[in-house]
Amino acid sequence: MEKENESISITPELIDRYVVYLQDQEKSMATVSKYIHTLSVLHRYISDSPLTKSQLINWKTSLAEKYAASSVNTMLAAVNSLLDFAGRETLKVKPLKIQKSMFSDEAKELTKQEYVRLVQAAEQEGNERLSLVIQTICSTGIRVSELRFVTAESVKTGKAEINNKGKRRMIFLPVKLRRRLKKYLQEQKITAGAVFVTKNGNFLNRSNIWRDMKALCHTAGVAPEKVFPHNLRHLFARTYYSIEKDLSRLADILGHSNVNTTRIYTMESGNIHARQMERMGLIIT
Repeated sequence: MEKENESISITPELIDRYVVYLQDQEKSMATVSKYIHTLSVLHRYISDSPLTKSQLINWKTSLAEKYAASSVNTMLAAVNSLLDFAGRETLKVKPLKIQKSMFSDEAKELTKQEYVRLVQAAEQEGNERLSLVIQTICSTGIRVSELRFVTAESVKTGKAEINNKGKRRMIFLPVKLRRRLKKYLQEQKITAGAVFVTKNGNFLNRSNIWRDMKALCHTAGVAPEKVFPHNLRHLFARTYYSIEKDLSRLADILGHSNVNTTRIYTMESGNIHARQMERMGLIIT
């Protein structure tokens, strides 16, 4: 590690060593990719000049004018992680303060009716694989990166073992989903391994799934800002919690270490809260 001083140069060599460090820390490929993208954004901002604390503060200000606070903090976390690795802790900047919201953003909340329309749109377009990908994520709550653990073997047993971020958990595949997947496996002549693969046998790419889902928006009549794989996971969480009201159990199913993360997934929109208050019948006159 370099000795601590008042600046640091973000060189390709430093980034290469940082990537190895992240991999040794068993960070997911998605996290590594996100961190490297953030560093490229920062590099464009500072050009080839050494990075200083004042530059970072100015960069944070410019990010806050373009992005949501949560996105800014994610980018700052990536840079602060690099500074920790390089021994430049004094250059680290504080994240933006975010006031905790009681409700989710209705404009980004995918409803069950919209989910159904997305599935129907995929089937109308003859994209059975995409239809089943959407239904698998939404009916199990798995991450899109965990689709590779849904295998021909797990379809037979009804259980898939997920190994992600150093944690293992078991998820159950609903009976109706298993029937659809068995038929799909037979049609695709897949007898072992991952269900959802490309023609070359590779795992489906996250960005490809995202793009294919976005292409359904017009046919399904769903706003594009609501349509992305992770929103299916949120819909699963809200639906499960509305039935079971068991936050700890839901955290286990989703693979969360902290129930506070799970609590975010179960947030309802303000309109739902307003309707619940109307049903209370506490206004007398």
